Amino acid sequence: MAKAKQKIGVLTGGGDCPGLNPVIRGIVRKGIEEYGYEMVGLYHGWKGLVEKDTGPLDLRAVSGILHRGGTILGTSRTNPAKIENGYEKAKAAFKELGLDALIAIGGEDTLGVANKLCKLGCPVVGVPKTIDNDLSGTDFTFGFDTSVNIVMEAIDRLHTTAESHDRVLVCEVMGRHAGWIAVYGGMAGGADYILIPEEKFDLKEVCDSIKHRHSKGKNFSIIVAAEGAQPKAGGEGAEFFTKDKSLDAFGHVKLGGIGDALAKAIEQSTGFETRSVVLGHIQRGGSPTAFDRVLGTRFGVAAIDLVNKKDFGKMVALQGNKIIAIPIEKAVAKLKTVDPDLYDIAKVFFG
Repeated sequence: MAKAKQKIGVLTGGGDCPGLNPVIRGIVRKGIEEYGYEMVGLYHGWKGLVEKDTGPLDLRAVSGILHRGGTILGTSRTNPAKIENGYEKAKAAFKELGLDALIAIGGEDTLGVANKLCKLGCPVVGVPKTIDNDLSGTDFTFGFDTSVNIVMEAIDRLHTTAESHDRVLVCEVMGRHAGWIAVYGGMAGGADYILIPEEKFDLKEVCDSIKHRHSKGKNFSIIVAAEGAQPKAGGEGAEFFTKDKSLDAFGHVKLGGIGDALAKAIEQSTGFETRSVVLGHIQRGGSPTAFDRVLGTRFGVAAIDLVNKKDFGKMVALQGNKIIAIPIEKAVAKLKTVDPDLYDIAKVFFG
């Protein structure tokens, strides 16, 4: 009697991200062609596991997806902890589906669930995914490079209209608790001031910097602000900017509005015509860059290799130019925030 193939599940959770499909492709191609696994896709993140919503992941399914943005498996922010007996249901579904292992591709929240399931005895491997680049233990997450390039290209376009109209333009980018996109995108695009969550800003200092720049003959300025940037306590400006008071399944408030608030405050303080632009989900969309296609592919192959070694409870990570494995628990223990030395370099070009 032939030995039954091992069944390996794959899911993508959290926000969509350029590079997800290259990861899936890498996992499936090596999983089937080298290890002979049966690959199964779980649809819409942890919801797919809890509700046992699955489908086959064969070679045909991953053909031609390398360049595609988004994820062929769909995604959601489903949190088993918010479902009655959610973790028990997830563990039971794991067994009922006959999974020998699961590869979870996601950010802090998705991998936090993966870590919990590992402790409950489910064999899980993690792959780091977030455009925010805020997962510990890895130098870069896939999706970040694509997002930064989108921000850079947007700033390039903002420069021409800002200069033509003698305006200050505030560009609001993603970054709840970490300002990696703002710093990298702002530096690459030549922003004149960058605001990040890691360092609270003084509105007067921002306005004085803009005035100083214009006093030198510059008739426009570009300000990049991460959505989670906040003013110093007691200083001018609004407090933590939220779209509304509701929380998502993982307890996060919906951020947004700092760009518009800053634009109004800057125009009032400086007298310079000021407008705001919110890039929002544009930063997540479209085809991944070459860097993210290659990194995603490397992560996917490394993840299925960990499954084959039965090295569970680990996340693949990029350190230097090597793909290594670190405990998922370590990756989600704390957020990776912007290096102060990098932000100091960005400050050289403020004003």
